[in-house]
Amino acid sequence: MKGNHFGRVIPSLVLALVAGTLLWLVALAPEAAAQGPIWPTISLQAVETGFTSPIHITHAGDGSGRIFVVEQDGTIRLIQNGAVIGTPFLDISERVRSPIDQNIGGNSNNDGGNEEGLLSVAFPPDYASKGHFYVYYTNLDSNNVVARFALSSTNVANPASEQIILTIPHPGQQNHNGGQLNFGPNDGYLYVSTGDGGGGGDPDENGQDLSTLLGKILRLDVETGNPPTYTIPATNPFTQTPGLDEIWAYGLRNPWRTAFDRQTGDLYIGDVGQGTREEVDYQAAASSGGENYGWDVLEGNLCFEPSSGCTLPPDYVPPIHDYNQDPGGHCSVTGGYVYRGQFYSLMQGVYFYADYCSGIIWGLQQDVSDVWQNNQLLDTNHQITTFGEDQAGNLYLAARSGTIYEIVGSVLAAPSLAASKQVSAPTGSPGQTFTYTITLTSSGPPLTQTTYLTDTLPGGLAYISGTMTATFGLIDDSGPELLWNGQFNPTTTLQITYQVTATGAVTGSLQNLVEVNPPGLAPFTTTATVIIDPKTLYLPFILKP
Repeated sequence: MKGNHFGRVIPSLVLALVAGTLLWLVALAPEAAAQGPIWPTISLQAVETGFTSPIHITHAGDGSGRIFVVEQDGTIRLIQNGAVIGTPFLDISERVRSPIDQNIGGNSNNDGGNEEGLLSVAFPPDYASKGHFYVYYTNLDSNNVVARFALSSTNVANPASEQIILTIPHPGQQNHNGGQLNFGPNDGYLYVSTGDGGGGGDPDENGQDLSTLLGKILRLDVETGNPPTYTIPATNPFTQTPGLDEIWAYGLRNPWRTAFDRQTGDLYIGDVGQGTREEVDYQAAASSGGENYGWDVLEGNLCFEPSSGCTLPPDYVPPIHDYNQDPGGHCSVTGGYVYRGQFYSLMQGVYFYADYCSGIIWGLQQDVSDVWQNNQLLDTNHQITTFGEDQAGNLYLAARSGTIYEIVGSVLAAPSLAASKQVSAPTGSPGQTFTYTITLTSSGPPLTQTTYLTDTLPGGLAYISGTMTATFGLIDDSGPELLWNGQFNPTTTLQITYQVTATGAVTGSLQNLVEVNPPGLAPFTTTATVIIDPKTLYLPFILKP
């Protein structure tokens, strides 16, 4: 199923000055350029094909390496060791209303709308020892059901073991069912996304109505208390104020795909728009809930009802990004995941999402000023129904046509970077002036990130103001540390000089430290040297996984 991956190794250079007269520290930290993040180059690698309307991908967190693929008609299939297992993990198609031609009971009227079906599966913490899991589906009455199932064997669940946890009435419409189940990585609660009940423009005003479970994110405790029902976490935001206790967040139209960042616990919500705007909403891990994401007062960042001059609703939180449906052939946002795998460093921390109609995949991430930046990563010809991740953090997506793809990134070639630092005299006395020269030489491929250099002077040395110079880049000598930043091109040499005065006797064996941490790049392939005349200090790379 997967090709070979090569993990990134971060080189770290640790030095000790054997001559031992002056302490200096240089830290090289190539970071994202000031103008914005560095974006990955991605492609899609087919994993398996032959699925029928795959709409959810996940893992069980049990160390098995299995990938679970939900098919809309009511089945869950397994990919294990690079192959699809023939027997479905679960088949409840006879009780699921979906658009797949089922002709249940000889009545084709049981066939459902495009947004109905078995919509997601979620595995609780410690699933390996518990042996039960949860699904979200639309039943034959078009109501939304959260149910629990138990295993018959390792790779097959028992359809007869169903225990209904929650049924949400969904009268009169086939669309806007939401459909995502997630267990919170920090609290272990089950988060349920529900649509506004369907119909154009939220005719029942469910999005802003705290007396209905429609158009919401719900938070339920399904693993303690009295399973197989649920209890209300005491910290849910509406337990002490008007509103249904189950509600965690509201003001949503159709949050089709939501996901937690497994590293930070932040929640990302892809909320499908009406006819103008698609949006991605965000909830920080530290949130106490109660966010209002605006629907149907707003669609994205635009007024919807009324169409202009709207008053922002209470507790309103705007999307971190929204986009027009036209131009571009967009129609429906497919929320995704933040990449936390090990193989593609430039993908690290990027939230991947797509549009179902246009097939375009974008990335979202915050820049150094914590401003959200968006970038188109890939234009595909797929109707992308869902994203997913395996236990290792690799990302996948499903095409409506039946193929599961892995999102793979490029591994950049490694530059070679040599560093040296010289002092005008190896020893000195109080009051003496010394000149330092730092030289950095880059060869091979360019460092596309901006490189930041920090030189921290030890006690006993005082910087002489205004003496710092650099052959290129920007310097800042206004603080206690001497700073430089700039961008290296192939075969570039940087030279920085400055002067210091020895304010007191400095003796003994002193430590010197240089670190190079280039995100997105493979390890450097050469060593660097620092020369303190007449001593030579070698800096071997210590490779850290």
